Amino acid sequence: MNLFRLLQARASAGKPVRVALIGAGKFGSMFLAQVPHVPGLEVPIIVDIDRDRAREACRTVGWDAARIAATTFTDDGARAIAGGAMDVVVEATGNPAVGIKHARAAIAAAKHIVMVNVEADVLAGPLLAEEARKAGVVYSLAYGDQPALTAEMVDWARATGFRVVAAGKGTKYLPAYHDVTPDNVWQHYGLTAGEAQSAGMNPQMFNSFLDGTKSAIEMAAIANACGLDVPTSGLLFPPCGVDDLPHVMRPRERGGVLERSGVVEVVSSLERDGRPVFRDLRWGVYVVLEAPNDYAADCFRQYGLKTDASGRYAAMYKPYHLIGLELGISVLSAALRGEPTGQAYGFRGDVAAVAKRNLRAGEMLDGEGGYTVWGKLLPAPASLKAGALPIGLAHRVKLRHDVAQGEAVRWSDVEFDANNETVKVRKAMEAAFAAQH
Repeated sequence: MNLFRLLQARASAGKPVRVALIGAGKFGSMFLAQVPHVPGLEVPIIVDIDRDRAREACRTVGWDAARIAATTFTDDGARAIAGGAMDVVVEATGNPAVGIKHARAAIAAAKHIVMVNVEADVLAGPLLAEEARKAGVVYSLAYGDQPALTAEMVDWARATGFRVVAAGKGTKYLPAYHDVTPDNVWQHYGLTAGEAQSAGMNPQMFNSFLDGTKSAIEMAAIANACGLDVPTSGLLFPPCGVDDLPHVMRPRERGGVLERSGVVEVVSSLERDGRPVFRDLRWGVYVVLEAPNDYAADCFRQYGLKTDASGRYAAMYKPYHLIGLELGISVLSAALRGEPTGQAYGFRGDVAAVAKRNLRAGEMLDGEGGYTVWGKLLPAPASLKAGALPIGLAHRVKLRHDVAQGEAVRWSDVEFDANNETVKVRKAMEAAFAAQH
């Protein structure tokens, strides 16, 4: 609770926290909108493949002409990372291969890295975080996004002596969504294709939110950061409102839906028949906790917490997350405290590419949110044993074999370049962390 005070001290000393932002999309733009209102925080370099778009993003979020003129816009991420007195690199491209490249460059340049790019984190984050720790720099999940916010709540629960039963987020989910493609995604958002296009909304990106892929990626990041387990058969997405969290999100042996305590899970804002859940958590995050003793359980009741019938299970939740508007917390925590707002400490969860329809040999996979595959959360040992192809590598690769709808695509099912740098990093991560299983 002292980041702003620490930042004021840095500003007074003439040493502002300086950030290189890579990727001026929606998340990056939301961060940029806040920068002029945080004295002592500066973004002198913005990297984007479209420099004109990045400048326009700055104008859109309210930067004045003087601030824009004082900013370097470039499309060369490697040069931006290597040069200049930057404290923190923010990687917000959303491209796993590019994100891994930028993270390793930042670590090599002794700069802290905030990984908005959760796709890259799930593909190789355990290895990247370990490399950063050895180099003495911070590798961090991005505050404002749901994994970091959930990790914060898990840490709070454990630091105060509660047992974490479940942790995760809410989303809009129905089982049929796994097969949705970019062609029919907008009907599930209540939009026409024209309305979405005029708003600049990317159908493949928004489809990844709907078809379960983004939820799987974010839960893998939370599991890896918090040491939580992953459901054996993938996410359940139970319909559940905030008042019912302690009742629904407890182990089956206690009357809930979880196979055991200490897992990640996503709750749906829709009942299975499509009706809205009462007091849903679509935009938020939660942690379900268990009282360690009768006295603590009595305190739950005395202070008005909603519990299950036993009184032993309760929940804390945050109803909203503000994406890039909150990103400064990660930046300042890394620069001023030397602490991440969540980072992987193990490889517990993985996201496998699963066929949306019957796929034929010779077809090209089109990755997250596309027409061919969706991402399913699996325990890392199960994913490794099956030889499952990670969703982050299921883009622009050709199938060697047919894959039936609902089946995981395996490494052996696709043509891949073993010398590709992203593949090599992923294989190194698998080898480094396979021993822990």
